This record gives sequence, structure tokens and C-alpha cells, in this order.
Amino acid sequence: MDWQTSVLIMLCIFGVVIFMYRAVSWAKKMPKGAFLFMALMPLIALFPIPPPQFKNIDKAKQEQRKKQKSEED
Repeated sequence: MDWQTSVLIMLCIFGVVIFMYRAVSWAKKMPKGAFLFMALMPLIALFPIPPPQFKNIDKAKQEQRKKQKSEED
């Protein structure tokens, strides 16, 4: 790695640390519930998001159309 890449990586790490420090100091000024929510938000993001029901409805409609076509034939 050349020195420019190293400096860029160090600046990015420094920027992330500053951002995290400001976020924590901002959150400490908020009510306890909001601070708790910010602390638990990364854990909430780990859970999978359920697929939208629209896909299931579309599949059911396609199957219904196939059944109607097969009954007509």
C-alpha cells in the first residue's frame, strides 16, 4: 500500500470515530427511551424482514388462473 491509501484509510476511520462520538453525545441528551432505542437498533436490524404479502397474492392469482384454464379445457 502506498502512503496515500494509508492516509485515506486513517482519515475514514477517524471520521467514523468522530461521527460515532457525536451520535452518542447527541443521544445522551435525549430521553432514556430514545437512547435505549438507539442502542437496540442494530439488534433490530439483524432480524430478517418478512417478504411482502403481495408476492403471495400474485402467486395465488396465477394458480387460480391456471386452474380456471384447466377447467375450461
